Amino acid sequence: MSRPQTLASLGKVVVIGGCGFLGSHIVKYIVERHPQTQVAVIDLRTSSNRHASPTVSYHDGDITDFAGMTKLFSKIKPDGVIHTASPHFDLKPEIHDKVNVGGTKNLIKVAQDTGVKAFVYTSSASVILDATAELINADERWPIVTGAAQPEYYTTTKAYAETAVLEANRKPENFFTCAIRPAGIIGEGDVQILPKMVGAYRKGQTKFQIGENNNLFDFTYVGNVAHGHVLGLIALLQTQKMLPTTPLDSERVDGQAFFITNGEPVYFWDFARAVWHEAGDRLPLSSVWHLSADTAWAIGTVLEWAFWVLGKTPNLSRAQVRYSTMSKYHSISKARQRLGYEPIVSLGEGIRRGVQHILAQQEQESQKKGQ
Repeated sequence: MSRPQTLASLGKVVVIGGCGFLGSHIVKYIVERHPQTQVAVIDLRTSSNRHASPTVSYHDGDITDFAGMTKLFSKIKPDGVIHTASPHFDLKPEIHDKVNVGGTKNLIKVAQDTGVKAFVYTSSASVILDATAELINADERWPIVTGAAQPEYYTTTKAYAETAVLEANRKPENFFTCAIRPAGIIGEGDVQILPKMVGAYRKGQTKFQIGENNNLFDFTYVGNVAHGHVLGLIALLQTQKMLPTTPLDSERVDGQAFFITNGEPVYFWDFARAVWHEAGDRLPLSSVWHLSADTAWAIGTVLEWAFWVLGKTPNLSRAQVRYSTMSKYHSISKARQRLGYEPIVSLGEGIRRGVQHILAQQEQESQKKGQ
């Protein structure tokens, strides 16, 4: 079997949500590493994050529209699908249900009906996170957490979607599925983690720290997440070619979930300070104020209620306190053994790329305003 990285063509691949943060990096990865692959991007709006490549086509489409998806898939005739589309986690529960669960089930049925061979789903590392336990080198044997025990309803719907994808594996026999569970994605185009941290630096908020900074946390460069998705797709396509032979249980990728991280768990506030340093912060550690987790929790509770009355969001919430003081990191041994996954960009380099991208964008916006 040839090395996955040497395969020039993966056939025809549809990237759902390919104009989003992760999806656009997956398209970029395929164009660069598998240049003979025909990539079709399907997104609600395909006007942003486009790649000027003759091997990439763009198609506006709504995954909750079964008939529309059937028409597109029948036209494109893809060999593989990478499904990254998901609404912002702050939106209403009914939107998460409609898109994450309903939309994903639509795509599964359309893929099965139109002869797709391989289906890779972007899940979340948080599907095993509950409201109390810490995640310490957690692996895929940990149970999925949904419903009242799951802190975020968004994650519950991601878990339901992952379950639907994995249950569809080998239905029909030549249809193969897997799920990728990334943790804390950062990089160029990140809209959640790095922009908020750079914003905290701009507001002069780097002089505070919650807790003792003894909690390890996973952050993952987006290019590594793209790498993991494509390795999953390649493994499924190769499994399809091996039919009727079935891989050993210890080697199987189809029907499986995989954590993908940088494999570099870092103390939470060390990560924050690395981001701030890249953005220009030079505050000495001796000037940092330490706030206990209990005190911060109490402050966050008060602020949430006060800002709720005003219809606004506070700078400090209980969820932020928890995530900045808990351990949350995962094992990537299964991905290494079965996908041949190794991170291709270090965490330090990922931070540099992501922050410099934000600073460059801010500089461009500043110049436009000054014209």
